Amino acid sequence: MEEWFLKRGVDGFLLQPAYLPGGFKDFAELVVPELVRRGLFRTEYEGRTLRENLGLPRPASRYALAEGESQPRETAVA
Repeated sequence: MEEWFLKRGVDGFLLQPAYLPGGFKDFAELVVPELVRRGLFRTEYEGRTLRENLGLPRPASRYALAEGESQPRETAVA
């Protein structure tokens, strides 16, 4: 998991435990602390929004005034 992640082969994992209900608990108690220790699992988020945490730029508002305009442009609604 670490190698795939570090080499940008994946951006996340879907977990399917081998048994329920304890499989997820085992992963959380045994694997997650090791991932945290290795710096591969965040313990808190830097941004306040999902967009910020994904590193996505904030799009320009379609209602904001463009340079030189005195009123916002009307946009077509599809």
